[in-house]
Amino acid sequence: MLKYPFTVGLGASRRTEILSLKTCLQQNFSPLFLRTLPFSSFLVCKNKIQYYHTSPCSFKKQKPILPARPSKTIMYLPDSPKPALYVSLAGLIPFFAPPLIMLMTKTYIPILAFTQMAYGASFLSFLGGIRWGFALSEGSPAKLDFLNLAGSIAPVVFSWLAFLISERLNEAIVTVIIGLGIALHNELFLLPHYPNWFKALRIVITLVAFLSFVITLLLKDTYPEKGPRDLVK
Repeated sequence: MLKYPFTVGLGASRRTEILSLKTCLQQNFSPLFLRTLPFSSFLVCKNKIQYYHTSPCSFKKQKPILPARPSKTIMYLPDSPKPALYVSLAGLIPFFAPPLIMLMTKTYIPILAFTQMAYGASFLSFLGGIRWGFALSEGSPAKLDFLNLAGSIAPVVFSWLAFLISERLNEAIVTVIIGLGIALHNELFLLPHYPNWFKALRIVITLVAFLSFVITLLLKDTYPEKGPRDLVK
């Protein structure tokens, strides 16, 4: 009876393993190979596969869509109302008339330089009044806060300082130039509530005023200085 104990045991264990493997195959693989899937299950599998479907076109590098660049502020100058444009251009005459007369006569006339400086200082006060009135109007985007009201006072301070040191004409002209630059910077960046056409107009006026003052300063060291009486002689 005990002649082939190991063989019998081995045969039993192999038979048990074969039965277990057969049962495992029936449980796990029979739904795929022995039974047909229902149509609804096929649709579910199809939908799941579609989520992972990728077209070769999707691997192409797409160019990013960049936002359109805003137009430069100076480009809004033609949109200015005609009365505002014409009056502003006429207001430039007191800026470039004094250096133009000096160039024509080839003399430096201090009284003309003073009138140019005085007009520039008065223009600074005018800019401060514009800001104050713009903030006071109903429905204005500019609020009645310290930033707007203090920004409207800053040009007036430079105007007052220019008249205070008017005996030193060159320093007074430089003070007006600094005041114009600070006023333009505030209106374009710190207090950006003005219409675009008004900002463009302010840029043009500031540039013309700046160039006229620079020419006047250069003419003092270029031409001989003469007063009005010397010109009459």
